[in-house]
Amino acid sequence: MIAQVKQLPPGLYFVATPIGTARDITLRCLDVLASADVIAAEDTRTARKLMDIHAIPLGNRKLIAYHDHNGAAARPKLLRFLAEGKSVAYASEAGTPLVADPGFALAGAAMEAGFLVTSAPGPSAVIAALTIGGLPTDRFLFVGFPPNTQAARRKFLEEFAEVPATLAFYESPKRIHKMLADMAHVLGADRQVAICRELTKRFEEVLRGSIEELITQLDGRTLKGEIVVLVDRNRAKMEQGDMEQALRDALNSMTVRDAANAVSEAFNISRRRAYQAALNIVKDQ
Repeated sequence: MIAQVKQLPPGLYFVATPIGTARDITLRCLDVLASADVIAAEDTRTARKLMDIHAIPLGNRKLIAYHDHNGAAARPKLLRFLAEGKSVAYASEAGTPLVADPGFALAGAAMEAGFLVTSAPGPSAVIAALTIGGLPTDRFLFVGFPPNTQAARRKFLEEFAEVPATLAFYESPKRIHKMLADMAHVLGADRQVAICRELTKRFEEVLRGSIEELITQLDGRTLKGEIVVLVDRNRAKMEQGDMEQALRDALNSMTVRDAANAVSEAFNISRRRAYQAALNIVKDQ
């Protein structure tokens, strides 16, 4: 289907682009790229190639680079176009703008100036990984790229060690082995993870298991492509908290021994462990 060229209201349009397969772009994203007065892109070569694939002519429209290194200089230029009543489309290099992407400052500046800011949604590597990673998706936290050095990376991981949600990281294939080693040190080698790489591409792969298992599985292997690492929440601590809450509830109507027996059976743990935990709760109260 050929993209529709129609007049867009003045404003800033964030355009999500494919993370691999070019056909994953939405029809609305194509319409925006075909119709915008000005196109800004994190990588102009990638944007131009995507437009060529979908037969969207650039014509005499301006194609402006906007990325981490030139944002401060490029933002005023884009804001001037908006002030002139033009429509500006900003395309990420791959995925949804503002997710590990330099578009945040541009969005903030446009909003502060009172311009329309809207989104043509589409692909996102973190959402694609959560879909096929096999870890819980009821609650998740995207934390972006970890630091490069070991000390900083371990400190970074410590901040999220007890978050009761699936953690989602982006990581370079060059650092994935070091990251797994630091995760084992900080989070524990038995924490469940999923490594999702080359999503939507020909060599898409998902590796699942404990951190220790994946360290062994990847020993001597060099990974390629973009990587999303998903990490399960600390289930041992969650189960401990659930058990203690169950004991508190049971102690409202039972003796220590009866409460311990009931919780022991419900959680499939030893009576001794449940009884000791119940005694500690009574003592604290």
